[in-house]
Amino acid sequence: MKKLLFLGALLLSTVCMNAQTSEYYQEAANPIATNPTLWAKVTAPQISWGSTDIRYKKEEPAPIRSTQKSINLTAWKGEKVSAQMVVWTPKTLNDLTLTVSDLISGENTISKDDIRTGFVRYVMTDELNKDGLGACGYRNSADFDSTLVADVIDHITPALTLPANSTQGGWIRINVPQQTKAGKYTGTVIVKANNSTLAELKLNIQVKNRTLPPPSEWAFHLDLWQNPYAVSRYYNVEPFSKEHFDLMRPLMKLYADAGGKVITASIMHKPWNGQTYDAFESMVTWLKKADGTWYFDYTVFDKWVEFMIDLGVKKQISCYSMVPWRLSFQYFDQASNSFKFLEAKPGEAAYEEFWINMLQDFAKHLKAKGWFD
Repeated sequence: MKKLLFLGALLLSTVCMNAQTSEYYQEAANPIATNPTLWAKVTAPQISWGSTDIRYKKEEPAPIRSTQKSINLTAWKGEKVSAQMVVWTPKTLNDLTLTVSDLISGENTISKDDIRTGFVRYVMTDELNKDGLGACGYRNSADFDSTLVADVIDHITPALTLPANSTQGGWIRINVPQQTKAGKYTGTVIVKANNSTLAELKLNIQVKNRTLPPPSEWAFHLDLWQNPYAVSRYYNVEPFSKEHFDLMRPLMKLYADAGGKVITASIMHKPWNGQTYDAFESMVTWLKKADGTWYFDYTVFDKWVEFMIDLGVKKQISCYSMVPWRLSFQYFDQASNSFKFLEAKPGEAAYEEFWINMLQDFAKHLKAKGWFD
């Protein structure tokens, strides 16, 4: 659950903020109808601490028998810990907001600037592996029911309208600074809607006298694929321009701050064919000269790798792919002044000649940059 929510947070960071309206994030319509019977006993808005391990259904009251107004968390210095609060309501709530205070322990403080709140938003999904054949490949969508599922943490939208007979999660993440003094810290999360306070939830965190190293020193090997082309497409900016990198910086910093170790680099055209919504283009220019020799340009590859290394992602560069989704390899042919494709399989002479030329040149370039290891 927590890993999926983090992935959602990375994805949502590409959402464009519309200055003309408050509609920052448009959810799909819920294909499951609300059952009025389930809401019959809910006579007023309910607010409670919930569990970070539960995806609360939008169309049903939260399965919480007794509302919890206080929560106790434990953290090391330098650790990030999270909690989820839940609102479920029989009537419409306008301008629903979450506001967190500083956390206080005697004369010591964890500033609210180190605490991030966000609404847990819903995305469309369908049944997983219903037929036992796995999730990849063609299947008849009519045979699989669709539903909304809580996934994305929306740090961008400041206020929501929560329709009647619906449930909404709110995510609170506390980043405990490494210099924090050990002790019990206490603060509040104020939930407001319709110009009034609905609840004040108590947030307690016990900070232990242990320190978590910075993410760059973590041993855990986190590899979440990045697609810079998705950001350039969404914002309609030139790929790998200054504007593009400025837009990507806060997104990729989330990954670095989570301990990301691996840089995703596409070194050929569409390594996954059209499987992803935004195609991965080649960060390496493949050019076959008129005399039959090869030339490779690594300008984009270098910009991307240097950008990620500067953010702290520098353990590994994963280059995709010598065995792509389709065994078809694009290059620019100078003699015909056009793009061409080589159709070849591993083990075939044409495949080996094609890749040996590139890999020898690529290895030389990586060694010159100090990245070969």
